[in-house]
Amino acid sequence: MSTIHITIDERFPAEKAIKKFKRLCDAYGIVKEYRARSEYKKPSVKMKEKLENADKRRRKTESRFRRTSKY
Repeated sequence: MSTIHITIDERFPAEKAIKKFKRLCDAYGIVKEYRARSEYKKPSVKMKEKLENADKRRRKTESRFRRTSKY
């Protein structure tokens, strides 16, 4: 895991610095990693969630395809 450094000077607004920090954290996947490590999940539960998410994505793309298809 790498550290995030934001170099700003005194003219740079604090709100923009916070937004920049949040964007970098999101880009590096820090929040996602934190949530994944916050609680232990058994491998069987992880696999079940993974399969459910894949099925949900599959149904979503199929419904999009059916809506746009003329046949």
